[in-house]
Amino acid sequence: MEEKEIRINKYLSEAGFCSRREGDKLVAEGVVTIDGEVAEMGAKVKPGQKVLVRGTSVVLEEEEVFLLFNKPRGIVCTAEKREKDNVVDYINYPIRIYPVGRLDKDSHGLLLLTNQGDLTNEILKASNYHEKEYVVRVNKPITGQFMMHMQSGVYLSELEKKTAPCKVKKIDDKTFSIILTQGLNRQIRRMCRELDYHVRDLKRIRIMDFTLEGIGEGKYRTLSREEIQKLKNQLL
Repeated sequence: MEEKEIRINKYLSEAGFCSRREGDKLVAEGVVTIDGEVAEMGAKVKPGQKVLVRGTSVVLEEEEVFLLFNKPRGIVCTAEKREKDNVVDYINYPIRIYPVGRLDKDSHGLLLLTNQGDLTNEILKASNYHEKEYVVRVNKPITGQFMMHMQSGVYLSELEKKTAPCKVKKIDDKTFSIILTQGLNRQIRRMCRELDYHVRDLKRIRIMDFTLEGIGEGKYRTLSREEIQKLKNQLL
């Protein structure tokens, strides 16, 4: 059986080291080696070969890992080890993984993590098309005007852009659910602030078809092969 070769830029991307484009730049800089030889553009890596970037080993994990994690408040969505409350150390999974997208430190709920860099890039590129659902509690009674503005889009002065229309549903006097197909930084908190409301609690309960069902706070579950394939199909 022929050994599977993979282009060096794709290798670096799938290992979660960088994007393919950034991989090409690193190769062009001459800082990538394959078995001690400086890699050329378009070079291919065979199973068992050792890849280094500026002397740091980059290993491509063979096993596909996707986790759904119920993130508690206070945990930071980063793989950066210098952040003492980083999500990767908190989960302590035996294979190197990293979060897909962000859920800010003060928020809690559903987070997807994986070791598949290439697919991560696809998910992030597609983030403006796939639904993410949140339950939000604010500091004062929700009015019809607030609901109308949230649904139709809110101009965010800090980011100098208006949010896309979205689905909003009132749950009780101070709680609502919101479904976004957009991923602006701290978007819901900024939207509420523009309308003179303050978020007291923000929980993500769904990403596409995946929910928190059966996942206790601070716990995770792995996606099945069928779920992974479904996720890939949704991104095509």
